[in-house]
Amino acid sequence: MNYNTEKLMNYMENLLSTPSPTGYTENVLNYVKEQLNLLKAPYIVTNKGAIIVSLKGKDQDYERTFSAHIDTLGAMVKEIKSNGTLGITLIGGYMCNSIEGENCTVLTLDDKKYSGTIQTIKPSVHISGDDARNLKRSEENMELILDEKVFSKEDVLNLGINVGDFVALDPRTTITENGFIKSRHLDDKASAAILLYTIEYIITNNIELPYTTNFFFSNYEEVGHGASACVSAKTKEFISVDMGAPGLNQNSSEYSVCICAKDSSGPYDYSLRKTLVNLCKEKNIDFKIDIYPHYGSDASAALRAGHDIKTALIGPGVFASHAYERTHIDSVISTLNLVLSYCQTK
Repeated sequence: MNYNTEKLMNYMENLLSTPSPTGYTENVLNYVKEQLNLLKAPYIVTNKGAIIVSLKGKDQDYERTFSAHIDTLGAMVKEIKSNGTLGITLIGGYMCNSIEGENCTVLTLDDKKYSGTIQTIKPSVHISGDDARNLKRSEENMELILDEKVFSKEDVLNLGINVGDFVALDPRTTITENGFIKSRHLDDKASAAILLYTIEYIITNNIELPYTTNFFFSNYEEVGHGASACVSAKTKEFISVDMGAPGLNQNSSEYSVCICAKDSSGPYDYSLRKTLVNLCKEKNIDFKIDIYPHYGSDASAALRAGHDIKTALIGPGVFASHAYERTHIDSVISTLNLVLSYCQTK
């Protein structure tokens, strides 16, 4: 299949550059809707704000659903300290050391934006020495330093900043000439870009689908309930397109589509996994099968909610997941190949 990789990467870069920590996803959802409107793709918006695109197939009684989530990790203001620094609470599960020294933006209720940096409470070895080195990187030991002349809690309140304001982490997206993609939030905006491009490819090429196929852009995956509601009653197969996790003692790769056999929620459907693996072999799609001991997906959420579905989890291999992440265009294309191939398979 011939792809417009420039358009695919344009989707990805635009998604990555739009802040969307879980709970603050309106802007990125609006971007997705704008692109769908340009394609004249039919979709609905759920009460929670998720977007579900439905492309009719020959068989309209048997449906497939692919999901990707557009919400990301982030933080919220938990405390305004007497010296004008901000205590934070994390959104999603990640290591505090992965955001140490990261630039960020505070997003207020009245739509103001303030830049800052996340540091430990002892950020200087010249002052704290080994105490700075050995300080436990935990939520209570992290704080946000505003790029404003503030010296008290009152100074911060006067800016319009308050407890509960969202904090977006800078993605620092970099794409190298040899195909590496480095950024925060590749989990799961790389997959969201893949699904957006899949929709475009199907519509612009007038591809006839064997089954009605839905594309679920969820917005609460990082807190566990993204696809727990609004999965079509006719959905028989639910495929979560989320990141693979290459690393120590893992089989995943940054250069292949990763197919998950089991995660924290248990094994994924055997027959569906077997079908996907055989399709990769038939289409010469580079793939890796893996098991993730600390992982959950929208497919897991849908099952826990009681949906009677077969589930699978596939996606590009993303190194250093939930930190400053990296993948490669080869992995993105392999995932796209599998999604598009399966969309057209009976």
